[in-house]
Amino acid sequence: MKIRRLLSILFLALVTAAGAQAKDTIRIATEGAYPPFNYIDSSGEVKGFDVDIAHALCKQMDVDCKIVTQDWDGIIPGLINGKYDAIVASMSITKERQRAVTFSEPYYSNKLQFIAPKSSDFDPSGDLSGKTIGAQRATIAAQWLKEHLGSKVKIKLYDTQENAFLDLSSGRLDGILGDKYVNYAWLQSDEGADYEFKGDPVFSGDKIAIAVQKGNQKLADRFSKAIKAIREDGTYQKINAKYFPFDIY
Repeated sequence: MKIRRLLSILFLALVTAAGAQAKDTIRIATEGAYPPFNYIDSSGEVKGFDVDIAHALCKQMDVDCKIVTQDWDGIIPGLINGKYDAIVASMSITKERQRAVTFSEPYYSNKLQFIAPKSSDFDPSGDLSGKTIGAQRATIAAQWLKEHLGSKVKIKLYDTQENAFLDLSSGRLDGILGDKYVNYAWLQSDEGADYEFKGDPVFSGDKIAIAVQKGNQKLADRFSKAIKAIREDGTYQKINAKYFPFDIY
């Protein structure tokens, strides 16, 4: 009896110790089609600025990260339906989205800027009537085009930013309006070598944050606290420098 009891105590002790060491897991969704912020590399792994930031935040919060990919159009519905706990996918804070989700503090700032062929006369400050301009669907770029140029230009919307770039390089678009830093990265590539920014940014007040389920302020606050911490200890700056030669915070 004594041996059995001793074995039971040892077993319970091991189970308790294992439970104490186990970390919580936060399921994080990203698009996987928005380089350099989130993309799938040649080995099938999800990489990018958003992904590195997500892992850094999870480490700071002492939780495990589980990164999943989700098409942009379904990314908020997936969060609402509980498929994952948070979205780290370069999502802009908008009033419309705030009605559906709760946001953390921003983890970087964004601008909208046009790109077009270097050889073209594309001038955002002039008359763009008749031009065909692309943007990713369900983004602030698409919204800006509709509100400011909807009656003058033909707007083509795409499921991914990558497909918009493909149509621009194929000559099906006169220009693209998109996030400055995504456009910047594409302009540095071989495919973007013959293209350039046109004009100044048309919108500079864009803040990018982490989305969690509506009303989950506790988790949003944990992310906000972790963002502040990785800014203070230099982790954020190291990740930033991996992708950009300037601070995007």
